Formats: sequence, C-alpha cells, structure tokens
Amino acid sequence: MKVLVIGSGGREHSIVAKLASSMQVTELYAAPGNGGMADLATCVPIDVTAVDDLIHFAKEEQIDWTFVGPEIPLLAGVVNAFQQENLNVFGPTKEAALIEGSKDYAKSFMRNHGIPTAASETFSDVEIAKAYIAQKGAPIVVKADGLAAGKGVVVAQTVEEAIDAVENMLVGNQFGQAGSLVVIEDFLEGKEFSLMAFVNGSNVFPLVPARDHKRVYDNDQGPNTGGMGAFAPIPDLEQTVIDDAISRILKPAAAGLVEEGRSFTGVLYAGLIETADGPKVIEFNARFGDPETQVILPLLENDLLQVMQDVTAGDDPKLSWKDAYATGTVIAASGYPGSYEKQLPIPDLTQLPTDVYCIHAGTENNAGKLVSNGGRVLFIGSVHHNRADAVKSVKKGLEIFKDDPNFHYRTDIGFGE
Repeated sequence: MKVLVIGSGGREHSIVAKLASSMQVTELYAAPGNGGMADLATCVPIDVTAVDDLIHFAKEEQIDWTFVGPEIPLLAGVVNAFQQENLNVFGPTKEAALIEGSKDYAKSFMRNHGIPTAASETFSDVEIAKAYIAQKGAPIVVKADGLAAGKGVVVAQTVEEAIDAVENMLVGNQFGQAGSLVVIEDFLEGKEFSLMAFVNGSNVFPLVPARDHKRVYDNDQGPNTGGMGAFAPIPDLEQTVIDDAISRILKPAAAGLVEEGRSFTGVLYAGLIETADGPKVIEFNARFGDPETQVILPLLENDLLQVMQDVTAGDDPKLSWKDAYATGTVIAASGYPGSYEKQLPIPDLTQLPTDVYCIHAGTENNAGKLVSNGGRVLFIGSVHHNRADAVKSVKKGLEIFKDDPNFHYRTDIGFGE
C-alpha cells in the first residue's frame, strides 16, 4: 500500500519510522516532512493545511491511507475533506478535534459528562479574570483557550504571575486569537502522566502510559514547552490508576463525543494527573502526543498500518507491547521556548551510539547539510530491557551536543522516577 503522513515534526517522524517497518507499506510519503524523514519517505512540499493540494496529491499518487499527525490540519478539516472524497484517512474530524482546539469546550464537555478535572472558569474580560485570580489565590493555572504549540499554559506560583499571564494573553495578544479567551483553573497536586488510546466511536484501545516533561530546565524548572523528553512505561504508576483512568476518563470521553454528534476516530490523548482523589484530566489532545509518541511507538509490536485499518473498521487491533523501557530527550535550539535562531548547523549524527535512535523534529536539508528549522530540533531515544541501561544510552548519545552553544537539553529525563 501507498501511505501518506501529514506533518513535519518529531511525532510524524516517529509515525513514518513505524510505518516504514510495515510489510504492507510499499511507498511512503510525508507532507511536508523534514530532514530526517527523507531517509524513509518521499517528502513532498505541501503545507499541512493546503487541503486541496493534499487531496490532489492523494488522488494523483493513488494513496491508500493517509495519517494526519498534527492538530492544526485536524482542526482545519483535512480529515473531513478526505472523507468527502472517499479517501482512507486516519484521524478525527474537525468537530471531534475541538476537544483539543478549545480548552473552554473541553472543560464544559468534561462537566457535562462527569469526567474528573480541575474546577475552572473562562474569561474574555481581563479585569474580571484578575478579580477571580485575586479571590482564588495561588498556585493557579492560566491557559489560552486555543492552540498555542504547547506554550499557552502558565502554572502560576503567585497571584502576580497569574495576573501577568492573563494580561499577556488578553491584552498583549501573546497567542493571538488562541488567547482571546482564557481558562483559569485550580492547581492540582500530583504526578502527571499521558494516556493515549486508539479510538473509533465508543471503542477504546489504550496505549502504554508515558510521562512527558514540559518544563524547559532540569528538575521541572522554567517555562512550559511543547515537551523536553519522555519515557514509557512509568514504573511508579499503579495498574489500578491506569484502569481507573480508562474507565472514568477515556471511555466516557469517547462515548460523550458520540453522544454530542462528534464521534471520534483516531488517537485520543489524555494528559492526566494522579491526585489523592484519583486521576484527573489536565487536557485532551486529538492526536498522538509529542514527544510521548517517540517512546511509545518503539515499544509497540503491532504493524501500525494494520492497527489503523482494524481501528477504523471497528475491530480490536489486539495491541501488543515489548517488555522493555524507552526513554528520550529533546535537543532544543538555544533560547527555546522563547526566541531562537533557525538554520543552526547540526552535529554529525553518525557519531551517535548504535543503541540510540534519533528522531527529527525541526530539521531540514540545506544544500546537503542538516540544519535546524524549529525550536525542538531532535529527539535522542533508546529502548532497553531495563531503565538504567536506556537512560545510560541516551546520556551517551547527548554527548555530541554537550559543548555546542546552539542547543540545550535536559539532563534528568528518566532519572529518579
């Protein structure tokens, strides 16, 4: 079969790498792809939201299946358009993807369907929002309503910090239209984890949980990012907590979307926190998490293309997992998540140890040389039967970036968990 993956990030490189191992895949394309995907797929210069061009390409090349990776094309209705043309596509419609596209909608959805989450209020007026913060106190969480590339969340430790965040979003237009509404919610104490599932309607097939690290610096310090590293499975997460999250969060969410006429097919992501009252939802996403995908797919034993076909047909894909541990760290451009330069030369990746894998997130080929093209540039990962060996391998892989002032990374992903 011919398969097209829409997207250009680390998540999509991981999807491409997994699909490349399928015996069913004869030709693989990525639109637009990146510098790392070019080794496995033919990269085609089509933007992720150029719906007509994507459909034209899929028809012209007789693509059998298309996998939509990022949230932006999902919310732009790429899946709807492919379905209207009777093209096989894996991902939710824009109506179903609203569970990620609007935090205000997600919160009201959870309230309506009894899904555990932090208490919250939504504001468009800065003065009313500031009065609410003053009344509630800190710590408190301020979120831009729309898509903000993983950076629209401020976990404020002080009232002043929360007020600054609200002013930046509602007055300073920090996130544009995405921040024209803000959701302010109670701070929840506990350990975070990500639980994803392949979903079709009310059918839910959970994946191995992973833990993502959002803060930019070691020991979870500094501002939130799109994710600085991840590992799976999670040694200190009890199976009872996972089962609770599946029965009280994932299954009711899938059933609720069907009930609301937004039936979901694709990957539903629940960003969760393990509290004293059980797991609660921090956020829903309508696609694979990034960078969690980079550690989960290497543990999946199934053929991903077959999984897509089974799930879409309403069949149980019978997911099977390696008895192993995967961990990995993101290499980011200096300055990220603030302003950063692009076109930075990337060290010689052939120097990486043989027991690590390298996923490209923000790279491109420029006149035959690999350079950066984003804030999160690469992901260095490793799979081993035990955690210590996996962490050790990644640590060795990070050494080629150690003295490079163009890049920075965390040094504690996978430790002490």
